[in-house]
Amino acid sequence: MTEKILNWGLLSTAKINRALITPLRNSARNKLSAVASRSAASAQAYAREWNIERSFGSYEALLADPDIQVIYNPLPNHLHAEWTIKALMAGKHVLCEKPMGLTPAEVDSMAEAAAKYNRVVAEAFMYRHHPQTLKVKELVENGSIGTLQAVRGAFTFKMSTNTNIRLVPEWGGGSIWDVGCYPISYTRFIIGAEPLEVYGQQVTGSTGIDDSFFGQMKFPGDIYAQFDSGFRTPYRTHMEIIGSEGTITIPSPFKPGLDEKILLAAADVTEAIDVPAQELYIGEVEDMADCILTSKAQRVSLAESRANVAAIVALLESAKTGRPVQL
Repeated sequence: MTEKILNWGLLSTAKINRALITPLRNSARNKLSAVASRSAASAQAYAREWNIERSFGSYEALLADPDIQVIYNPLPNHLHAEWTIKALMAGKHVLCEKPMGLTPAEVDSMAEAAAKYNRVVAEAFMYRHHPQTLKVKELVENGSIGTLQAVRGAFTFKMSTNTNIRLVPEWGGGSIWDVGCYPISYTRFIIGAEPLEVYGQQVTGSTGIDDSFFGQMKFPGDIYAQFDSGFRTPYRTHMEIIGSEGTITIPSPFKPGLDEKILLAAADVTEAIDVPAQELYIGEVEDMADCILTSKAQRVSLAESRANVAAIVALLESAKTGRPVQL
């Protein structure tokens, strides 16, 4: 019996779509079938450029197509909840770009719709599916660095323009929502717990969003975390996991390539651990197929997504008030 193939539709012609096109075409269980834009001409041009079978001149028309089973939602942050819920109501499964929502209440509404319509909704944190991330988690859990004490991380890049959706406060702009969500998510995953208290400070840009954000998080068991994110600093990504007996350094934690190494330092010896090669975005595509076709639990649960949003909201509140915020 031939396994069912899931037809995917792209909800807009966003630049990030390009990350999904190749994995979808390389997957035996997933197929890129359609794209929608706010105009028929834009959708048709995009479909021709990327050799996509069908195009739609509105998002609603894509959601109404009975042949599409899965929607990829790469819309601006403030539209994630609205259009994910609309897709669920139309009977579609949804892979939604990070952040899942801008408030815990938005994620709750998405979870309620997913349950009501019996559909899968997952946040597109691609790094969570990569062998490198899973190996780091394994090393921490098997005691390779002793008792976990601290986690440090960063994700910054220098934005070359002052006209970008990431700079619009009303659209969920700001560095913590865009790139800071990664070290926060990574930290929570590695520790396996939620922060008890957070403290944040930010450098506010001309539009009112955080151009740079600096955060601290206190976790159960006297584990502490620090991170920074930003739009005005040269490109930097790293994570460092610190234990009582050693450290793990991950030079490219969020966008690992095909030839990555983890640095494990313990007992005065530093070991470079090879990571199995895997295309970065294929994991989230195959995870959706697993969840939909085999009822396997999704790797990034909606509860995890909600907790990440809650941590970000608390950090922003702390930066606004100048005081620590308890969760």
